[in-house]
Amino acid sequence: MAQEFSKNKKPVKKTEPPSGDGKRAVKKGGKKKKKRALKINKDLLVILPGSALLIAAMAVTNTYGHLNMWLKLAIFLVPYLVCGAEVLLEAGEKLFRGELLDEDFLMSVASIGALCLGEYAEAVAVMLFFRIGEAFEERAEDKSRRSISRLMDIRPDYACVEQGNQIVKVDPKRIRVGTEIIVSPGEKIPLDGVITYGSTTVDTSSLTGESMPRRARAGDSVTSGCVNISGLIRVRVTSIFSESTVSKILKLVEDSAANKSEQEKFITSFARVYTPVVVGFALLLGVVPSLITGDWAEWIRRALIFLVISCPCALVISVPLTFFSGIGGASRVGILIKGSNYIESLSNANIVVLDKTGTVTQGSFSVTHTEPVGVSSDTLLFFAACAECYSNHPIALSLRRACKERIEPGCVSDVREIPGRGISATVYDRKLLVGNEKLMRTNNIRCLNPEVNATVVHVAADGDYMGYIVIDDRIKKGAKESVKALHGLGVEKTVMLTGDNGATGRAVAYALGVNDVMTELLPQDKVTAVKELMRENSGGKLVFVGDGVNDAPVIVNADVGIAMGVMGSDAAIEAAHVVLMDDDIRKLPLSITIAKRTMRIARQNVWFSLAVKLIVLILGAFGIANMWMAVFADVGVLILALLNAARAMIIPEYDG
Repeated sequence: MAQEFSKNKKPVKKTEPPSGDGKRAVKKGGKKKKKRALKINKDLLVILPGSALLIAAMAVTNTYGHLNMWLKLAIFLVPYLVCGAEVLLEAGEKLFRGELLDEDFLMSVASIGALCLGEYAEAVAVMLFFRIGEAFEERAEDKSRRSISRLMDIRPDYACVEQGNQIVKVDPKRIRVGTEIIVSPGEKIPLDGVITYGSTTVDTSSLTGESMPRRARAGDSVTSGCVNISGLIRVRVTSIFSESTVSKILKLVEDSAANKSEQEKFITSFARVYTPVVVGFALLLGVVPSLITGDWAEWIRRALIFLVISCPCALVISVPLTFFSGIGGASRVGILIKGSNYIESLSNANIVVLDKTGTVTQGSFSVTHTEPVGVSSDTLLFFAACAECYSNHPIALSLRRACKERIEPGCVSDVREIPGRGISATVYDRKLLVGNEKLMRTNNIRCLNPEVNATVVHVAADGDYMGYIVIDDRIKKGAKESVKALHGLGVEKTVMLTGDNGATGRAVAYALGVNDVMTELLPQDKVTAVKELMRENSGGKLVFVGDGVNDAPVIVNADVGIAMGVMGSDAAIEAAHVVLMDDDIRKLPLSITIAKRTMRIARQNVWFSLAVKLIVLILGAFGIANMWMAVFADVGVLILALLNAARAMIIPEYDG
């Protein structure tokens, strides 16, 4: 083994540099970040000199009041072009493409009109404050993106494998299941796998939001996207790149923008109708009264003010940004939300359905008692462990841990899972049944019926009852407090579903404080139960929370399906609408709190923007509002809405 370990010190050779989507995505991500940074810096290079030139122009024209109109125009054109040249060019390009009535076009028309009317300072102010609004927008979006892009940084650039006498870096997509890769300290773990040699500490914060590293040694599973901190390890790959945890999460994050909330869809539709309507009103306001009164200058001025006010920037930008900020803030604590529509649904949750094992309980079962009938305890445990030797269910793992005898390869055959009941298998030519009381009754086997608040596994061989094994599970830390918090957040009903017997299920439900419990359910029964609860529910949304082991069918059928503790569970990541990347049940009420807060901020932006615009539009139509008020109603409201939207990034207090 020492000789094998020494091989890891060979030089790394990049014979196969990463290629394909992995490399392109990394480069693309880097270019996007650089582009956003350049855009923000470019805005500052316009805003600062533009502001100084505007102040200088106003000082000069105020000092020398006798300057003629053309000279004043020439003086103000300098700051105007500094602030507005890019906006004018973009408006011109869009005009040639047939894209009218966007903010660039509206600002260009309004400012040019103000110049024509001799309102030079106001014309420059329109462009200057528009650029300030754009800078705030870029800054707010960049802050939200950084939080989400932190997740995108989990994409591995390469995987190290031994080829001949050298260690080479290859594209993770080319690695097959069973290949042994080498991960050095400081490197990302590129693929899901099991450590075959070495021990280390692993940083999972990019996936779970948990800052405390965890220990990992030979035999432990490790997840792609995590960072190897301290020791050199060898990992046997268990999933190809496209099926790895990191790929599933990246796809989930990339697709989140496509799932828009009803409020976002409404704002988009509203803007399509609103903008041409108000532009039409501005045109009528400028032409009709002018034809009647003959005062073209005054009514065109009012129309231009109306036009600036009408620009729906605050609505169109701040509402999607609010949802984007909410998703970004949630991702910082390991809560991945698939889209803003699920934020909306989460905020309206009035029924929360909880799976028991692995969700509200630890799922780390242990054998607490055996009751053999006609055999020894060791024999009882041995036969139960043999029957469960191919299962990864927590109960099966606990039985194998408790078994003291070695299970010989080939001694077990004809293994068949009986959903909701247990397992049948042939062990040393004996027909075994291992499962719950229902399994025994179905096969006409009389069994003991202990009154215990725990899981009972019965064992029978060739029709003869061998006894039962008691396996206990503990309620997770914070589970009871989380249920109480859910009720405090307006959830009207909490329900726990379990395949356990009635006594066990009721005991856990009572300890948690849930409103209702359904026990002895088969997997298909859980789906039926959730659908029935959804039919009975009116005016709200049903949230189902499962641990991702066998809850995918139920997760898909709920209004919002939440999978928790699913690092490595492909089915749950694909099926879930929300993913809690660790086993912390306290993140359930936190996710609903984030959703409610995000929705509240989005509504504030909508009503504030509409109210201010409506008031200033009326004032503008009656000639009371000037161009400065119009600029505030557009850019000022936009900046305030963006600052409010950025609050969605702030995570409420979380004792985690």
